[in-house]
Amino acid sequence: MNTVAFCTLGCKVNQYETEAVSELFADNGYRVVPFSDKADYYIINTCSVTSMSDRKSRQMIRRAKKTNPDALIAVMGCYSQTAPDEVLNIDGVNLVLGTKDKKSVARILPTLHKGDKLNAVTDVMDNHEFEDLTVRRCMDHTRAYIKIQDGCSQFCSYCIIPYARGPVRSRREEDIIKEVKALAEAGYKEVILTGIHAAAYGTDLGSTSLAALLKSIDKVDGIVRVRLSSIEPMTLNAEFVYNIKDCKKLCPHFHISLQSGCDETLRRMNRHYTTAQFKAVVDGLRRHFPDCAVTTDIMTGFAGETDEEFNRTVEFIEEIQFADAHVFQYSQRRGTPAAKRPGQCPPEVKEARSKTVIELTGKSKAAFMNRHVGRTMDVLFETAAADGTYEGKTANYITVHALSERDISGEFHKVCLKNAENGIMFGKIVD
Repeated sequence: MNTVAFCTLGCKVNQYETEAVSELFADNGYRVVPFSDKADYYIINTCSVTSMSDRKSRQMIRRAKKTNPDALIAVMGCYSQTAPDEVLNIDGVNLVLGTKDKKSVARILPTLHKGDKLNAVTDVMDNHEFEDLTVRRCMDHTRAYIKIQDGCSQFCSYCIIPYARGPVRSRREEDIIKEVKALAEAGYKEVILTGIHAAAYGTDLGSTSLAALLKSIDKVDGIVRVRLSSIEPMTLNAEFVYNIKDCKKLCPHFHISLQSGCDETLRRMNRHYTTAQFKAVVDGLRRHFPDCAVTTDIMTGFAGETDEEFNRTVEFIEEIQFADAHVFQYSQRRGTPAAKRPGQCPPEVKEARSKTVIELTGKSKAAFMNRHVGRTMDVLFETAAADGTYEGKTANYITVHALSERDISGEFHKVCLKNAENGIMFGKIVD
C-alpha cells in the first residue's frame, strides 16, 4: 500500500483543505502517515502571509526530500500560488498547485515519475466558483472546522492573500448544513466556521448571509456549540449582532482583527474602519453577549509607523482590554502597495514594539481569566494534557485543565474554575 504524508502551514482554512485532500487519498487506498515518516508521497500545503511563512514552506519541502529522496513531492497553497516557478525550482518538487483545484493533487501526483516537474497553477483571480471540498472526520475528535468561503476582496495594503486566494466565493448553505449534520452524527460537539474572509459569506450568492447561516446551523440537532473564526470588525454592526443574539449555540467568542489602534495607520493599511467604529463594535458585543471574549490580531512596525502612532495603538489596546491577542511584526510582501512605502521600520523597532504589545495584551488576558475565577462553567474537554489531567475550552474560549480518573475527551462537564496561571485555568469537575 502506497503511503502519503501531509504538512500544513498557516491558517485553519489550510488545515481544513489538507484534511479534505487527505480523505481523498485514503478513499483511494493510500495509507496516510505522519510527515516525519518515510512516505511515497509528500504534500506540503503552504502559507505566504509573511516572509517567515515562505521560509517555513521551503524548509518543509527540503525536510521531505531528506526523509525520502525517492518520494514524489507536491506543493500547494498560497506560497505556490504567488511564486510557482520559485517553488518548482526547489530540489525534489514534482508538482506545484496553487489555491485552486487542490483536490486534483490526488489525481495528478500518482501519475508523475521521479524527475518530473509540473506547474499546474492557474490564474486564481478569474476564479468565481467555490471548490467543493468536504471533511467527514477531523484529527481533533471534539471540534470540527468547516470551510464556508474562500477568497478576499479587501486588499489591505500589506496583505498578499487576495492575490493568492482570489475573489470571494461562498459555499452553498445547503452543502454546509449537510456537512454540519454529518459531523453531528459522527459525534462532534462543536463546529468552527472558517474562511479566508468569513465575514463576506454570502455576499456573492445574494440568497444568504453569515447571520442567516448561523441561524440555520443553530437548528441542527447534536451540535452544541458554533464558533466563528476571525471576522472583520464592520461585519459585527448593530444589525448583525441583533440578528444573531438569540442563536443559542453561538459561542460568545469574537476574534476581531484590529491590526492597529491608530487611525492614520489604519488608513495606510487600507483597513475600512476607524478606532471609534471598532470600539463601538466591541461595546455592542459586550452589551449583548455578557462575559464574551474579544480577541484580536495586532501588527507592529507597519510601514511608516511612527513612535506617536504606536503610542496611540498602546493606549487603544489598554482601553479595549482584549481577552487575548495574536501579535506579529509587519513583513514586506512583494507585490503589495505597503512594500513600496517609504519609512520601513527597522527590525529592532518591530521587535521592541512587539514585545511591548505582547506584555500589554498578556496582562489583559490574565485580567479576563481572573474575572472568571470562582465561577462554574461548562467545559468541552478535548484531549489529555498530562497523566490524569484533561484540557478543554469554555464557550468563551478559556483553556481549562482539570483532573479526571477516566478519559473525558469529547465530553461536557461543569467545572469550578479555581485559579489561572500562564494562560491556563485550573479547575475542578463538580457535576
